[in-house]
Amino acid sequence: MQGLSSAPPAAFLLVLVLLLRLSSLLLLPVAAVPVAERELNPSSRLAAGAARVALHYLNFQTASPGALQALGQVRKATVKSIPDSGHKYYLQFTTEDYRSGENAGSCLATVLYRKTKSPPVVNIKCMPTKDEKQIQEEDNRLYQKIRHQTKPIIGNNIPDSYGNIEPALEPVWALAVAGSSYIMWEKSTENLGYFMAQVKSVKQWIRKDDFIEFDYTVLLHEMPTQEIISCHMRLTWLPGHPLKVKYFCASENQGLEDGSGMESGSAAGILHERGANF
Repeated sequence: MQGLSSAPPAAFLLVLVLLLRLSSLLLLPVAAVPVAERELNPSSRLAAGAARVALHYLNFQTASPGALQALGQVRKATVKSIPDSGHKYYLQFTTEDYRSGENAGSCLATVLYRKTKSPPVVNIKCMPTKDEKQIQEEDNRLYQKIRHQTKPIIGNNIPDSYGNIEPALEPVWALAVAGSSYIMWEKSTENLGYFMAQVKSVKQWIRKDDFIEFDYTVLLHEMPTQEIISCHMRLTWLPGHPLKVKYFCASENQGLEDGSGMESGSAAGILHERGANF
């Protein structure tokens, strides 16, 4: 009869080692397991939100009121979780002319929502239906219309409560869309998106150079919270040059917001300033 101190059989030791290895794998944290790319419903809020972020970025970068685009329909959307970075969306969508609603082309884009508090990283390429020369002519007509005003332009509530825009104020409204696109791109997150609801007020500043300059108060509609965000924006523009935008925002019940992208030399420490190269 064998004593109690006898060594266990080799087969038993092998099974024990295998069990220990298996248990260590099962105890790995969830974050260590890579997340595969996942296809989204093209009509989902996340897919549409990411596509609009890409267009906000494009509308500001283009710096062209004649080339403003709005989202048509998302055709395909996937999202991938990138370790230590964030969620990256891969998108195919159509666009519409911001003013007429006519077909404006199609785009491919990626949007990375980073884990850090910073604007989404956007890469976008579009195939527009408008000819480049046609866009330049529209921009020049708009510019000349503003430059030939005998008095500084002043306006309120654009569009009005019936959705109408006075023809004389259409150029300043289009510029407000282009400028506020920078604000909406910078403030957007994976779960919060923005539309420009209205130009509450606008005032033109007379300059000695060829640039035109406006002070705006714009109202942004935040989704899905339904909150209205009021933003003061100073915009400077000349066709063929980057838009320059300074702004600060305050919700109607929360006071001043301190967002990302702070620039040195900002007024009152709450003014954001960017050109098109950021």
